[in-house]
Amino acid sequence: MSITLAQALNTALHDAMEADERVVMYGEDVGQLGGVFRITDRLQERFGDKRCFDTPLAESAIVGTAVGMALYGYRPVVEMQFDGFTHPAFEQIVSHLAKMRNRSRGTVQLPVVVRIPFGGGIGAVEHHSESPENYFAHTAGLKVVSPGTPSDAYSLLRESIEAPDPVIFFEPKRRYWLKEDADLPARTEPIGTAVVRRPGTTATLFAYGPMVHTCLDAAQAAEGEGWDLEVVDLRSLNPLDGATIVDSVQRTGRAIVVHEAQVFAGFGAEVAALVSERAFYSLEAPVLRVGGFDIPYPAAKLEEFFLPEVDRILDAVERSLRF
Repeated sequence: MSITLAQALNTALHDAMEADERVVMYGEDVGQLGGVFRITDRLQERFGDKRCFDTPLAESAIVGTAVGMALYGYRPVVEMQFDGFTHPAFEQIVSHLAKMRNRSRGTVQLPVVVRIPFGGGIGAVEHHSESPENYFAHTAGLKVVSPGTPSDAYSLLRESIEAPDPVIFFEPKRRYWLKEDADLPARTEPIGTAVVRRPGTTATLFAYGPMVHTCLDAAQAAEGEGWDLEVVDLRSLNPLDGATIVDSVQRTGRAIVVHEAQVFAGFGAEVAALVSERAFYSLEAPVLRVGGFDIPYPAAKLEEFFLPEVDRILDAVERSLRF
């Protein structure tokens, strides 16, 4: 059956709540409305307003209450309505959610999932189109994942809800309507495993979330140049699958990391460092990065110039091949 990424997430939430009565879903407008992007559509109708409910516009309180609910045995899934709205909850996530297991010497688990629609491409403005994944990937105690396909959206969300520790779940909002032929429920590779979406020999494109599909488009366009590009979907930023990254670079000899976030201090720097440390002698050229510019997210009419797209990725491949 053909299913969108949004439908896969909705199905994953439904199945998780059906399987475990401790799972609760809450956030701004997620109840009767079903969320801005309808990811929680009909959950309140099916499970009632005690397990799927709306909250005040207070992200710090949303995550703070999730910490408390997890301490009392629930498995809360909370939604940050947009990526930029996560910032008021930053202190709760970094100071408490991420540290409780360590603070309690391993005796307290916090099975909390923080869902964050992130990235651009929908004609929105700042606070609605940001890519804050690096803040959380840098924070010890958090798992950070971002699906790039509907099957992964279902599988990674189910795994995140079942995990004993907190997971920051970045949903690529520009790909909510991306379709895939898939039968749900489906379980793909576990958290911490990257996947080769397209094998190749010329160079490797590393991506996650919204940029996976863009890199696949770039790889298809590259065939016209006689280039055979490999595309690796990282899927999980923390833990990061270093083995798959190194194996790919050893095959192709070149690496380009693509993400929507600004290049400076972005996640591509971590991948570049890992490749330099573990696959240096396999490199035929420096690791290159393609990402957003080092500016605040621009107005909607300018985002097409800000976001990485096929031509910018192919330009990076060409630069790599010139070394």
